[in-house]
Amino acid sequence: MNCHSRWTPLLRRTLELAEDGGSFGEVPVGALVVTADGLVVSEARNAQRAPHFDPTAHAEVLALRAAGAALSRHTLQGCTLVVSLEPCTMCAGAAVLSRVDRIVFAAWDPKAGACGSIRDVARDSRLNHRPEVIGGILEGEARAQLHTFFSDLRS
Repeated sequence: MNCHSRWTPLLRRTLELAEDGGSFGEVPVGALVVTADGLVVSEARNAQRAPHFDPTAHAEVLALRAAGAALSRHTLQGCTLVVSLEPCTMCAGAAVLSRVDRIVFAAWDPKAGACGSIRDVARDSRLNHRPEVIGGILEGEARAQLHTFFSDLRS
């Protein structure tokens, strides 16, 4: 099984979560945390807008928080963060500090991406822990979803 086929079903789920968030006016981003044996321990979508009004409620942060609670631990070694869009600086930093083994995402983000697009928080970390980064799987589908959301927003 190649790397892409391993992550494709999980990335499709992040796109479903993102679509759900987009239907509520959230920027369509979905995230999962998965254990080494493939168990999905948390799912989240962006939740920054009403009624939450929380600028830190990015899908990645919410998924990492829920995974810590589900696993009853504050670090997530052995886990993978799976996201529909390349994490921003805040979310990439949260992933590094949570000690996930890897970050897998669909679309690269040339405006705010911090896993290789405009910066690389994981590689630049001065911590001993640097997660593996795999990006660009299902990129076309993720980009189309974002394009549709922002086109509709402008109309």
